[in-house]
Amino acid sequence: MIQFEAVHKRFPNGTTAVHDLSLDMPEGGVTVFVGSSGCGKTTSLRMINRMVEPTSGTIRVGGRDVLDQDAAELRRSIGYVIQQAGLFPHRTVLDNVATVPLLLGWGRKKARAAAGELLERVGLAPEMGRRYPHQLSGGQQQRVGVARALAADPPVLLMDEPFGAVDPVVRTQLQDELLRLQKELSKTIVFVTHDIDEAVRLGDRIAVFREGGHLVQCAAPAELLARPVDGFVADFLGAERGLKLLSLSRVAEVAQGPLPEGGPWELVLDPARKPLHWRARDSGAEVPVRPLRDADSLLSALNESVAAPSGLVARVDADGVLTGVSSRDDIHARAGAAHADALRGAGNGAAGHDGPAAAGETAAGQTGSAA
Repeated sequence: MIQFEAVHKRFPNGTTAVHDLSLDMPEGGVTVFVGSSGCGKTTSLRMINRMVEPTSGTIRVGGRDVLDQDAAELRRSIGYVIQQAGLFPHRTVLDNVATVPLLLGWGRKKARAAAGELLERVGLAPEMGRRYPHQLSGGQQQRVGVARALAADPPVLLMDEPFGAVDPVVRTQLQDELLRLQKELSKTIVFVTHDIDEAVRLGDRIAVFREGGHLVQCAAPAELLARPVDGFVADFLGAERGLKLLSLSRVAEVAQGPLPEGGPWELVLDPARKPLHWRARDSGAEVPVRPLRDADSLLSALNESVAAPSGLVARVDADGVLTGVSSRDDIHARAGAAHADALRGAGNGAAGHDGPAAAGETAAGQTGSAA
């Protein structure tokens, strides 16, 4: 666990970057710091590994005060990933990943073997290890940065806007990779971003900061979206809070049935029963299909149900084989129920914190207008 107790950071010019921060970050979970530029989220993260020293207060990692530890040793025991990866340009990818194990006294053979395994774990082919950073794409460099941070198997991983400099498609892929790695490794992760959608997707808990280094609210994503503590948080979350809530629910929650016969549109399958496209029975016109798996979000199902000309969402298994279809009505009904469940759960967990009515649009209302 990482603990902040009444932590302040005031710079020599008089600027207060962090004000009276008290916060517990559970072991094995992902805590995301969000807020606009200058709100103290990066400063808070960098105080954990003493790249910035607190002015007052106490920070503990695993029960130990960080100020009682040698700063260099502390940093070697904590993984650190930044936006531009920060790779050494004159070293191969393999040697970049092996950096910390070598500093910890591992033999070169052991360190490089561990580095090779980690490259595969983050989705890079073994031959990538012989390349230099300038020979990699931005997304590949970020994967190397994550591998390097994990090389000595640290219990804590700090990530400062690590995916902010890549395009949206690569960013989604990197988020997926992080979620997969976290499921396998269960690290204690502190993640900084200014993107609330990224925070909702990755975080077990989200801490919202405002200017002056004030922590306004820290809660699980569903609670935060359903019951923001004040108008500042509601505005930061945006007008589409109800839709963001749907990103936390899964397609598996929606009923499915067999593909119906007849109707103006038919779902064309390949010989392996994998969906290819929708085809109009009268004209033969073809419309793309985006089949969904159980792990996809309810928001994805809502979007697909609106886009599909049949009003049906094709459901597939892990191999992409059709398992059935879900109707637009069933998806809308589940969306409304999921939103109501979140509101009830947040009400039980955050009594007394009622968000502004203007930001409390129901998912059912929004999906109804979309239909």
